[in-house]
Amino acid sequence: MELQRTLILVKPDAVQRQIIGRIISRFEEKGLKIIAAKFMQISPELAAKHYAAHQGKYFYQGLVDFMTSGPVVAMVLQAPRVIEMTRKIMGATFGCDAEGGTIRGDYSASRGLNIVHGSDSPEAAEIEINNFFDPSEILDYDLTINQWIEGKD
Repeated sequence: MELQRTLILVKPDAVQRQIIGRIISRFEEKGLKIIAAKFMQISPELAAKHYAAHQGKYFYQGLVDFMTSGPVVAMVLQAPRVIEMTRKIMGATFGCDAEGGTIRGDYSASRGLNIVHGSDSPEAAEIEINNFFDPSEILDYDLTINQWIEGKD
């Protein structure tokens, strides 16, 4: 099955609440491979680029302000159907609507502070990954456990 990549951002609210490890472990426990990761401060320019589709909407400036308010953890995950899987693991966009057992359902009760971002399509993932990572920062490698996670489909 073809591998996909996705961008995951552990947002400033999760960093401030010291739940980075809990969030990352959800993805690792599923068997998703982290091929890039860094702790960073998002600049206003990068936030504006990342959320350009929302420019002009009432919540845009608050979103940019929030995402630049503190550090984030940016990651690239890789697996077959990784976008679909990470969206399920994260849960509904608004924590108040997310099911228990998902990251947002377990850690967010807010509409605005929703803990984590994940790409919503392969096209978005490619753009977002290129915005946050230089190709030299992405390391593809073999995990010996893949045969036990992915099976032989």
